Amino acid sequence: MFLIVKIAVSAVVIGIITEIARRSPETGGIVAALPLVSLLSLFWLSVQGESLKHLSQFAAGVLWGLPATAALILIVAVCLKSSLPLAVSFVFGLCGWGGCLFLQKAIFG
Repeated sequence: MFLIVKIAVSAVVIGIITEIARRSPETGGIVAALPLVSLLSLFWLSVQGESLKHLSQFAAGVLWGLPATAALILIVAVCLKSSLPLAVSFVFGLCGWGGCLFLQKAIFG
């Protein structure tokens, strides 16, 4: 039952953000860039009784993923601005995301 509540709340948040973006793309982008998924995840993990150490490790993982996520969004934005189809833009963005994570791992271990 708790899984259903988590999915429903998360879906509502995504739905609200999508509606904001439909009315105002810039505002929707700003709201989408808020760390809502990270904060929701931390909240759900906390409610489920995870330790502060576990929450801290999760938050550090989120920080580790930020540069790759920024690269993905940048690549998708540039591809879309260049009139590439959304699916192609996603593929390029995901490749950039994976490449960025690979480089981070190679550089920082």
